[in-house]
Amino acid sequence: MKWCRFQSGKNVAYGIIDGTTLTEVTGSPFDSYTKTANTSILSRVKLLVPVIPPTFYAAGVNYREHVTEMAQRHGVKPEFPPAADVGYRANNALVATDEPIVIPKDATDQVQYEGELVVVIGKRCKKVSEAQALDHVFGYTLGNDVSERTWQRGDRTFWRGKNTDTFKPMGPWICASRSVSMARRCSPTPSRTRSSACASSSAG
Repeated sequence: MKWCRFQSGKNVAYGIIDGTTLTEVTGSPFDSYTKTANTSILSRVKLLVPVIPPTFYAAGVNYREHVTEMAQRHGVKPEFPPAADVGYRANNALVATDEPIVIPKDATDQVQYEGELVVVIGKRCKKVSEAQALDHVFGYTLGNDVSERTWQRGDRTFWRGKNTDTFKPMGPWICASRSVSMARRCSPTPSRTRSSACASSSAG
């Protein structure tokens, strides 16, 4: 099942996508919802960021091929961290698919993009074991982790290097499945990911 957030006129709602047809729902996919009789052609509505997460973080340095590639580029031996490098991302940076990415005037030419697999957590959780982790996954979407590398290296935090307005495109919809392989079937385009972002719909 494919879920989205969309705007039609002044109305903003969640919807379920089936082929080229969008059915509006009342409520939320993360709680209870009811299908309405309102349907639209998908191309005639504006797709929004599929979820506005109260908690939004990214796990980096967890893609072995990328670590090896960077080490070879600098002529050093790859060093794999014992755990992923987790950092928070800001909602102000979120924009929908096909929205423009605005590069600030004071940015350098070191602005880069990275395709991301975004994991959408659908249940409030804490201290979840690895064996239970997928029980809390609602689905997956796509993200773009835009970074200004000079700021990223020079600032103490990622407040602007990764969290500048429009630096986190996400969408266009959520593939509701615990299985990544199943979710790939409803992905709009193939994507090679180098790290993972996690958007929680309910965890505080």
